[in-house]
Amino acid sequence: MARTRLTPERESELYEAVLDLLREVGYDGLTMDAVATRTRSSKATLYRQWGSKPELVARALRHSKPVCITDIDTGTLRGDFHALVDRSDDCQMEKDSALMRGLAQAVHKNPDLHQALRELLIAPELTGLDGMLRRAVDRAEIPAETAALRYVPHMLVGAFVAQELIEGRSPDRAFLSDYIDAVVLPALGAA
Repeated sequence: MARTRLTPERESELYEAVLDLLREVGYDGLTMDAVATRTRSSKATLYRQWGSKPELVARALRHSKPVCITDIDTGTLRGDFHALVDRSDDCQMEKDSALMRGLAQAVHKNPDLHQALRELLIAPELTGLDGMLRRAVDRAEIPAETAALRYVPHMLVGAFVAQELIEGRSPDRAFLSDYIDAVVLPALGAA
């Protein structure tokens, strides 16, 4: 796909408009026409730049993530997890949690969205998380044979889903910090 050159400011503006529309109408209600109208762009420009609605949505979500796991290395696994949580904002986390719940439903009906999210959003996060856990194994903080290692992403995603389902509120930094200390680290056998 031939991509045109956008300024970082214009690209951010487009991504923010996509996320606002997603929050307003959901994935199924989001159209390239609506994005074009909201951003004063042509639909042809959007398709030339992003190729498809799923790719545009996945890139907008990736762009909105303020935290890159690969940038975190405090020297301890607990420190890395807490640094990850501390870099998040409670208000943004609430908005993102609602957005992700809506997208979780949409991926069941749209394999292209699922693929775009896996490639552009989930895979980089898993790579960063794997690196964080590998460093902890190398430092002998957790045993390499710990069965829970492969379930850390599931535990973290589960925290977001369960908080809303069980308590009727979005996860926040305090909850996630407690969850890491009470669930994730003990499951990993962290020293």
